[in-house]
Amino acid sequence: MKRLLIIGHTFPEANTTAAGVRMMQLVHLFLKAEYEIVFCSTAEMTPYSETFDKDAIRWESIRLNDASFDHFIRNENPSVVLFDRFITEEQFGWRVSENCPEALKILDTEDLHFLRKAREEAVKNQGVAAEAHLYTEIAKRELASILRCDLSLIISEYEYALLTETFQIPKTLLYYLPFLATAPSEAEKNSLPDFQHRQHFVTMGNFQHAPNADAVRYLKTEIWPAIRKQLPNAKLHIYGAYASKSIMQLHNEQNGFFIQGWAPDADEVLKKAKVCVAPLRFGAGLKGKILKAWAVGTPVITTAIGIEGMGEGLYPSFEVGDPEAWGKEAARLYNDETYWQKRQGMGFSILEQKFASERFETPFMTTLEEMIVQLQTHRKNHFITQILQHHTVQTYKYLSKYIAEKNQNAN
Repeated sequence: MKRLLIIGHTFPEANTTAAGVRMMQLVHLFLKAEYEIVFCSTAEMTPYSETFDKDAIRWESIRLNDASFDHFIRNENPSVVLFDRFITEEQFGWRVSENCPEALKILDTEDLHFLRKAREEAVKNQGVAAEAHLYTEIAKRELASILRCDLSLIISEYEYALLTETFQIPKTLLYYLPFLATAPSEAEKNSLPDFQHRQHFVTMGNFQHAPNADAVRYLKTEIWPAIRKQLPNAKLHIYGAYASKSIMQLHNEQNGFFIQGWAPDADEVLKKAKVCVAPLRFGAGLKGKILKAWAVGTPVITTAIGIEGMGEGLYPSFEVGDPEAWGKEAARLYNDETYWQKRQGMGFSILEQKFASERFETPFMTTLEEMIVQLQTHRKNHFITQILQHHTVQTYKYLSKYIAEKNQNAN
């Protein structure tokens, strides 16, 4: 029986985060390929966490810097180990290598954390994301993690190009696997609310994710006033889990700015709205809210960061520093049915061209099966990564052992 062990940074929350959607998509790919799946994490479950009840997946709680994981993984003896973000590879990669050296090690990057953090830092320093300094300590850590793994899953074409062209990561260590989306059929398109039966603006996103919180604040201070200048009676409904007190205080009914909290069914919310706005000033990866909006026929106004890896050249984007352009675009989309339908069609087209699941499922699983059979050859062909692993693993190994000893003495 083929067995997959997923080491999760958190338990996935498919109803609150794009990362949760991504993880559940991977889970279903492996289930379809008849893998037995065990999901483990050091994190606590939340009310939004997937319980895996529908998928018959076993989940386990594991401890950080504890030898109990060694016994656990030896007993599981997985053929494939999937690390959820580079941090879990740093924490557990050396234990996997020591106890299950024949297991194929895959890193799901989700997005490139060093890219997102560098862009965030640039914006905080009154700069722009495009001028972010990428050669940081977190970049070294994340790139080292990619090099230690047999294969890393890259969600964005932009990030794939960045890794291979700027940082010279071998393409044979990377695999482009974006969000998997299904464009609606003609019958489904016809069943969606049309232009006349939609109203208001909407945005959404998990507020623990810094780009989302920043976007809502920027909406409040810059973008929304420009939209209200064009559409004085417009209303914006903002949905997302984990809203802080400062986010909740942005709620202002007189100004049409509604903080609504978590939406149990994001699709229902999005398909009732006329326009989705996403003024993201920084970030990385792919934007789940935009893909969801397109899938239910809702046009989006966003930035180059928002559209990155998704529809450059296929879908318009707007500078966050030009609120007037946002206001004019919002008014045009809200009032011009023909223009609105054109933009709706663009979204459907991008989903069909770039994210259709049938384009990726079989090639991905075929690649994995081939790698499992040829794993030793693959590792010999990338011996420099084995050298890196030998040295860096010692660092994490002995640091972990030191922390474990310290914890034991404290008890």
